[in-house]
Amino acid sequence: MDSMGDLDYPQIILQYSSGFLVSKVMFTACELGVFDLLLESGEPLSSDAIATRLGTSTTGMERLLDACVGLKLLAVELTQGGALYRNTEISSIYLTKSSPRSQYHIMMYYSNTVYLCWHYLADAVREGRNQYERAFSISSEDPFGAMYRSEEEMLKFMAGQNSVWSICGRDVLAAFDLSSFRQIYDLGGGGGALAREYVTLYPDSTVTIYDLSKVVQLAKERFVPTEEHRITFHEGDFFNNSIPEAELYILSKILHDWDDDRCRQLLAKVYKACKPGGGVLLIESLLNEDRSGPLETQLYSMNMLVQTEGKERTAAEYSKLLEAAGFGEIQVKRTGKLYDAVLGRK
Repeated sequence: MDSMGDLDYPQIILQYSSGFLVSKVMFTACELGVFDLLLESGEPLSSDAIATRLGTSTTGMERLLDACVGLKLLAVELTQGGALYRNTEISSIYLTKSSPRSQYHIMMYYSNTVYLCWHYLADAVREGRNQYERAFSISSEDPFGAMYRSEEEMLKFMAGQNSVWSICGRDVLAAFDLSSFRQIYDLGGGGGALAREYVTLYPDSTVTIYDLSKVVQLAKERFVPTEEHRITFHEGDFFNNSIPEAELYILSKILHDWDDDRCRQLLAKVYKACKPGGGVLLIESLLNEDRSGPLETQLYSMNMLVQTEGKERTAAEYSKLLEAAGFGEIQVKRTGKLYDAVLGRK
């Protein structure tokens, strides 16, 4: 094409500009129940049959189904009677509600909450703060007060986080051998999916989920079975209340919500509470040291701008925060997946 190589830059720009269309197609198919219907039917269905059962227009559904075929979320078979659609492996595993590895809930959270905040990304860049006030007409001073503005929103967020850990949790918890730690506190553990992964991987351990009272109550009612005695709960605000003694503290996607000052404040409390020889495990999506990527992490950092007070960081930046709190012997493991692990020792 030119001295810059064979890349079709106009085509790349057009693909980037239409990227949001891709996500909305997937969100809409999830929301309408396309993938669930096709799973339950046990056989391919026509666009007319799908539209009738889901209560949509036939023309709209046909276009949605064809777009899902283009995205490899559906497969189509042309017969004498017309086109028949079925799920692909990826949609059956990750986009149906009943699958144990379902990402349906995080899709709905992105569609109904995150997407609305991103509408004001330019304002977030100009102002350097989250956009709950514009998106939902609520105060942006307390990000989690805004995120947990109703029980419905809390459930969507908690279910979404649980779905993420159903496919990412084992990778980060196995990044280091944590078997020597028996008494664990999961700060901001939410719906408990990571705690459940932990006690499955390290069956001799116990995990206490430390979270806000209203979060704990929903976790007990909806997400953590009562027969799981290795998981307990502690109600409180770890910024404003004391942190009990433990051998290991897990902070999964916690520090990226806050600025450096709040991170140092929290890590200092954790260090003070930590038993000698204990540690802290940070689970975050790490930026490259030159901040050149990964792209997913760069986009997550933009999301922190529109939704929280924080940002994504490099391994060196997290190590510096841990060292400032007193932690040493810091190790970093990149999993090659969405989230990485950083371990510091007392």
